[in-house]
Amino acid sequence: MRIRRKNRAGLPGEEGVNTDTVRVKMSDGNPLGRIKPRNAIYPAIIGLAVIIFLFMRDFDPRVFDDVDFTVGSVFWLLLAVVFMCGRDLGYMARLRTLSGGRLSWAQCFRVIMLWEFTSAVTPSAVGGTSVAILYIHKEGISVGRSSAMVMLTSFLDELYFIVVFPLLIFYFGIDKLFFTNPGEDLLTTGIMAFAVTAYALKLIYLLILSYGLFFNPRGLKWLLMRIFKLGVLRRWYRAVNIVGTDIINSSNEIKGQGGRFWGSVLLSTFLSWTSRYLVANAMVMAFFSLGDHLLMYARQVVMWIVMLILPTPGGSGFAEYLFTNYCSDLIAVPVELQLSAAALIAFLWRGVTYYPYLIIGAVMLPKWITDKFGKGRKKP
Repeated sequence: MRIRRKNRAGLPGEEGVNTDTVRVKMSDGNPLGRIKPRNAIYPAIIGLAVIIFLFMRDFDPRVFDDVDFTVGSVFWLLLAVVFMCGRDLGYMARLRTLSGGRLSWAQCFRVIMLWEFTSAVTPSAVGGTSVAILYIHKEGISVGRSSAMVMLTSFLDELYFIVVFPLLIFYFGIDKLFFTNPGEDLLTTGIMAFAVTAYALKLIYLLILSYGLFFNPRGLKWLLMRIFKLGVLRRWYRAVNIVGTDIINSSNEIKGQGGRFWGSVLLSTFLSWTSRYLVANAMVMAFFSLGDHLLMYARQVVMWIVMLILPTPGGSGFAEYLFTNYCSDLIAVPVELQLSAAALIAFLWRGVTYYPYLIIGAVMLPKWITDKFGKGRKKP
């Protein structure tokens, strides 16, 4: 691997930078920095603390009188697991397509589990994307293609939200989508403000990324480099240089891709995100009844947009609180028991969609680091 030397300013050259050089710096010593298995305990504590708070504040044991555990309950619980598998299968299929078949299904599973673990133990606004390139690269994919795969994954995920969110607003209207319970207007107004703000930021990001990926990648990099040479922005100059090069690599990777490629990655993206949101529907149906399945799906799209800018690891704590107070009116129980039912479902929902990744990742990460960076491995 050729290592390009830095210029006098200690910064990589603006054009033709060897991204392997920059990524290697991430790989020296412990490449994952603050991503450690023991970090899984912090979001778990936060989430459980919020659930305990909600139970102490709202829980009414009478809610169990409305719980009807039958064979149908087993069916809906199994369906929730199927939706979770569909979520991961969609991610794996997309990753395999983006790699051009270079990654096996087992490698895709490993990357996705590590990626989800990283997202679960870092703030939602950070997520696991920053080290996803490393995960993919260490599975045998070149750094340039790894960065392109992560960039395209980001593009596809943002596209899903950008398309689906306004359709849901158009179908349900603002009042039905956001304003849920009498006396909760302050909460739901805040949710709407956060969702609209996050959507606007996503739209701006997607437009800039689309321009770079499909029209003028080098021009976008040049503009970003000029902007981030100014004043206080210069502290992010090196990071922006890497991002610009990633956009160029990604643009080169997608040139010449036909309809089959785009159909595959778009379908797998739709499968993974839609399956993610249907888990809660199945969990509610296992114990209660649901007033409107599509509205529950829509509310979760809103929640996820809001969660992407929350400060806690994986949105822990906020997710449980939002679900309990934002989705309770859709559970078909007496009004005075809706918060209790929602708190119970929130606990089970996070138990299926969040905590398994903490456990799997905490078990898998040490072995993966040993395999990829242990003694006897050739250092760059």
